[in-house]
Amino acid sequence: MSTALVTDLTIFVLALLIGIEVIGKVPATLHTPLMSAANSIHGIVLIGAMLIGVSAHTVVGYVLAFVAAFFAAANVVGGYAVTGRMLKMFRRKAAPTEPATTGGAVNGAAQAQVPGRQVAAPSEPDQRA
Repeated sequence: MSTALVTDLTIFVLALLIGIEVIGKVPATLHTPLMSAANSIHGIVLIGAMLIGVSAHTVVGYVLAFVAAFFAAANVVGGYAVTGRMLKMFRRKAAPTEPATTGGAVNGAAQAQVPGRQVAAPSEPDQRA
């Protein structure tokens, strides 16, 4: 093993450990903004993987470039999928529209029947203190 490879592996392992420590302490409210930042970072990683593939001249270089590009692309796609699902949780749900009642309701005794829907009779007011 060359000195450069050992140095690169040491930096990689230290970055991995620091990343796990930092991400593990992120509160849930900051997850979506951090995912957006992570998506942009993984986009840069994907470009770097493609540049490695262009400059590679051996089979090992091509395989490493392919693996790096695959994982970077999976992170980008997965990050956008997770971010999209989390943002859906914060959307307001549309209020259901009630159909207009037509017909001869006399003193509230009769109610319009909507096909496929049960219409409940008015209930007693709640008597909680």
